[in-house]
Amino acid sequence: MESINAKYVSQKISKTKWRPVSHSDLQLPEIFATGSWDNEDNRISIWSIGSNLSTGMEDGFEGDPQLLCEHKHDGDVLDLQTISVSQLWARAHRYPCDNAPCTGVVCSSPEIVTVGEDGRIVVFRADQEGVVRVIENADSSTIHAVTYLRTTEILTVNSIGQLKLWDFRQQSNSPSQILSLSGDRVPLHCVDRHPNQQHIVATGGQDGMLCVWDVRQGNTPFSLMEAHTAEMWEVHFHPTNPDHLFTCSEDGSLLHWETSSHSDMPSFLQGGRNSSMVSRSAMAPAGGKQPLISAWLSGDSSKGRLETTHMLPSQTLSVNSLDVLGPCLVCGTDGEAIFVNRQVPV
Repeated sequence: MESINAKYVSQKISKTKWRPVSHSDLQLPEIFATGSWDNEDNRISIWSIGSNLSTGMEDGFEGDPQLLCEHKHDGDVLDLQTISVSQLWARAHRYPCDNAPCTGVVCSSPEIVTVGEDGRIVVFRADQEGVVRVIENADSSTIHAVTYLRTTEILTVNSIGQLKLWDFRQQSNSPSQILSLSGDRVPLHCVDRHPNQQHIVATGGQDGMLCVWDVRQGNTPFSLMEAHTAEMWEVHFHPTNPDHLFTCSEDGSLLHWETSSHSDMPSFLQGGRNSSMVSRSAMAPAGGKQPLISAWLSGDSSKGRLETTHMLPSQTLSVNSLDVLGPCLVCGTDGEAIFVNRQVPV
């Protein structure tokens, strides 16, 4: 745990996000943003972990994150994304007589997609003032999160355990596909797409379970894993090494999930000594040619296992958000602390 820095910031942190870096230059991330919630004055803050290496330090920079600037934010910060834009879209999400919380945002420059408690999906462009498209009644329940599946497709998760796939090439205001958890309608709070295989997505929800889905096959999760003892707030594949995945929870834990086998099938779909898992048959669709059979969805489950590592030195109050880029991870908690780990083994 020596590589972890803790910074106490006197505000509950709801969201964290690294500023993107150039992979071609082998840069390490230095700048990240945080948003706060449930405070008298909420803020967006920009921090630096620095990169100046002292010749007298074997481990390099050892200081706490340094505050670069901050800006007051009206209301709780419910999501953060990075894009070059200088626009404000007021009342993007609303009820008939009041504003509604905007619960999620995702960017694919120049497009910006937001979702909200009002069940609306709104599409903007960073280079335009007006709204590009609105799906008014996309959901009868709260939409909690959104991610791009492909350039023209997004995936949303809601408070009744559904994933909905939306194809913006279609003029219809109905989802092109609906997937759901069987049995109880457990609210889903977060979703992330595999960076290389867009048909694979991971979700987490109120019951703390980690679900892996293949949107090409069936309408239920491919696998379910017991992850946390309370709500899972965020799930993220590592952007360049997606055999690693990270989750954080109301139970005060942040978990690093990693494969530990040499088989072709990542152990997210294999089960193992540190996971409790229910999985459907990992067979390829009958009759269809699959030149790139996903390593996540094929192989012999006896050849590997899934290992989980607790990333924080001790259980704390709710870990609300995390972001990982290269070997660097940042997370924010209700304990009014930011934790930065600059040596994540990925």
